[in-house]
Amino acid sequence: MTTHDPLRTLKNEHGAIAAVLHGLQHLAHLLRKPGVKPDLKVFHAMLYYIDQFPERQHHPKEDTWLFAKLVERAPQTAGAIAQLKREHAECPARVRELEAALARYETEGASGAGTFADAVDRYADFHWQHMRREETEILPLARQHLTTADLADIERAFEGHEDPLAGLREKDFDALFARIVSLAPAPIGLNEPWRRAPR
Repeated sequence: MTTHDPLRTLKNEHGAIAAVLHGLQHLAHLLRKPGVKPDLKVFHAMLYYIDQFPERQHHPKEDTWLFAKLVERAPQTAGAIAQLKREHAECPARVRELEAALARYETEGASGAGTFADAVDRYADFHWQHMRREETEILPLARQHLTTADLADIERAFEGHEDPLAGLREKDFDALFARIVSLAPAPIGLNEPWRRAPR
């Protein structure tokens, strides 16, 4: 086993993505309450995170390294992995749907809140089901079939992973995650709870 287990790294990244999705879903549903005055910066930070981190860092690591090596070692996984890769390919369009729904809320106010919350629910449900399949089907098979040398190769690839399109390193995502926590109202983050707008 490698010193830093790449399968554990991917599962930990799922945890960070899930935390942002949970927060996004909770805050989007708050918008349905009459008179709530949100700080929209937290929504923009969350959407930026889920666009940049899963799409530009996390999914490429899975596709290029884990999935490719697992199909090589366990060809029977090819069908399941092909489906997961198709879902990865769908994600950018799903994020654009979220961005469009947030823009509608910013333009229309309360009448757009339901549309945005519904879009967030669809995205969160899709992503949670996707990550659940990876964790219950693919990661156990990787643990079973990949050799210590395979895991070491994957870990080295992860350490050197830089996506030139993102222009951000892992530490930048840590800083962005910290910013989300600082912007989000309690109980999701550290900021003051959102108050109702004065009448």
